Amino acid sequence: MDPNTALRRVRRAVEEARNGAAQPETVLEALTELRELRDELAGWEPELITAARAQGASWAVLAPALGVASRQAAERRYLRLQPSESGETTGEARVSARRDQRAGDRAVARWARENSATLRRLAGRISADPDLPAHAADELNRALGESDAANLVGPLASSGGQLPEGRLAEDIAAVNAEAGLVRETAIRDRH
Repeated sequence: MDPNTALRRVRRAVEEARNGAAQPETVLEALTELRELRDELAGWEPELITAARAQGASWAVLAPALGVASRQAAERRYLRLQPSESGETTGEARVSARRDQRAGDRAVARWARENSATLRRLAGRISADPDLPAHAADELNRALGESDAANLVGPLASSGGQLPEGRLAEDIAAVNAEAGLVRETAIRDRH
């Protein structure tokens, strides 16, 4: 469908309807084209928002372009338009799920920073384990070299399944369980 041609036909049908000269077939065809145009435009909006964000546009800058009053409303609109990654069926459910995820991520990051020494000691012991595959050890060592202990959470979690049963695997399981509890508590507290 060529949007320009469809738009011209819809405009012509609207004018005919205003003048009382529209034929039922013309009106129905225009309504079908209008729906198709709406669907196409709806697909363009999240793409353009994504492109603007990738270029560094803030939600506050995007808000007026989207016709909303705040950065929160701009982000909410974007999240409502996005397809679901985790099965939510409504736009509001996608907004809520994304905000839950961020609340959980922030809480786990804060917990990791507060427990930095413990996480770093565990990561050091695990990365030195000869049973750990080289790529997992490299990932842990990279995270250990970063200043933010929150970057250790993911590599620690993924290394747990790559070690044989034993004390290190149990320690990783305990850290994963604690991080999971912190995440669940943050999400529960948000509601």
